Amino acid sequence: MTTELTHWIDGKHVKGTSGRFADVYNPATGEVQSKCPLASAAEVDAAVASAAKAQPAWGATNPQRRARVLMKFVSLLNRDMDKLAEALSKEHGKTVPDAKGDVIRGLEVAEFCIGAPHLLKGEYTESAGPGIDMYSMRQPVGVAAGITPFNFPAMIPMWKFCPAIAAGNAFILKPSERDPSVPLMLAELMQEAGLPDGILQVVNGDKEAVDAILDHETIAAVGFVGSTPIAHYVYSRGTAAGKRVQCFGGAKNHMIIMPDADMDQAVDALVGAGYGAAGERCMAVSVAVPVGEATADKLIEKLAPRVEALKIAPYSAGADVDFGPLVTRAAQKRVLGLVDRGVEEGAKLVVDGRGFRMQGYEDGFFVGACLFDDVTKDMDIYKEEIFGPVLSTVRAGSYEEALGLAMDNEYGNGAAIFTRDGDAARDFVNRVNIGMVGVNVPIPVPLAYHTFGGWKKSGFGDLNQHGPDAFRFYTRTKTVTARWPSGVKEGAEFSIPLMQ
Repeated sequence: MTTELTHWIDGKHVKGTSGRFADVYNPATGEVQSKCPLASAAEVDAAVASAAKAQPAWGATNPQRRARVLMKFVSLLNRDMDKLAEALSKEHGKTVPDAKGDVIRGLEVAEFCIGAPHLLKGEYTESAGPGIDMYSMRQPVGVAAGITPFNFPAMIPMWKFCPAIAAGNAFILKPSERDPSVPLMLAELMQEAGLPDGILQVVNGDKEAVDAILDHETIAAVGFVGSTPIAHYVYSRGTAAGKRVQCFGGAKNHMIIMPDADMDQAVDALVGAGYGAAGERCMAVSVAVPVGEATADKLIEKLAPRVEALKIAPYSAGADVDFGPLVTRAAQKRVLGLVDRGVEEGAKLVVDGRGFRMQGYEDGFFVGACLFDDVTKDMDIYKEEIFGPVLSTVRAGSYEEALGLAMDNEYGNGAAIFTRDGDAARDFVNRVNIGMVGVNVPIPVPLAYHTFGGWKKSGFGDLNQHGPDAFRFYTRTKTVTARWPSGVKEGAEFSIPLMQ
């Protein structure tokens, strides 16, 4: 029996009225477990109108009191960690430890946002002129919105709404319709933490809801995470409507393995970064670039048996599961199709996971781990973001060739180098045109007090997610020049004021 999910409007669950629904699957079984309402433009408009009505009082609340709501929210996240992780795993398919990591990475941003009173401080200049003081302040943009993806249904919504709400805004969250339960649970916890009704609205939907958000004149700022084509669409349409927009798209993250690298460490890194969460991460390492034939041969020799030994199973099979199914049947078919294409184009499929089947879960959206060698940059498996448990090995003859692969790629989210040579590492860090770089770290996702963002076709907009950039994005700067003269000067001045 399937359940009907809701929106979250004005502090309560509200049934959809559009009559349209999306199926939400259990990826391990392939069964529909619930139906997600898809909001109409009218439903989005009603949610925005309510948020706009609630925002002025919230924006006028002192920032320390706003921060206390997030402090309580963090406590509630820790209390309900197991429940959130299980709900997340059931809809997304990732393992429970990975689901907890999803929640914790969002929780860390909430912790950072507790420092909002400090981050929102302005600047002050006393006696900028005779009797004149000048100061700036950060004020909320008003109503902001976030359009978030399926692969991190806890973390990325929190990356969006925590800084926005801490800065005094109301927030419209449009999560992925593929795994919408956890965002609804987060909204419940925010209410329990003391957030006034209307400040966080969760509106489930598809393109109709997205377009309604992008076109709505009340929404001042929009954040998006997803594929590059959709990121470009959201950025173009949102900015054309006069909004402040930040969009983060796809990736093709390279990991360079130098001849002097600790090979065991590099293999451990590739297994976790390439196959964790079934490769459904925008920071997954999808391209291994060993430098030199001897390095490549040694890498494949050590890597292949590790990939073959990975345990693939539903989240309920225990804490030792390495990864689970993909999120939908369409994702499964797409990944398998790309693996087929790689073979057709001449890449060597060292580990073939296409035939993976699990007894009792034959209808699940599983794909076994795949490892390619002898991949070239003209192949589709190199050019396209696969978003599955597939690692491509591209052999480079030199460091410069390896660096060029990362730099010439159209994406610029993350890259890593594994080496014992500090000079090579420093050169890589300084020259590579990538937004997030790891040195002997495979997935260089910054902690909450730094900012997250890619370059090239991985990022659109001037400001990154979380960290100090988030508060810049969700606020406007207002500068005030104030004069309190001891006596009122007679007459008017018609020339531009100058400092005396």
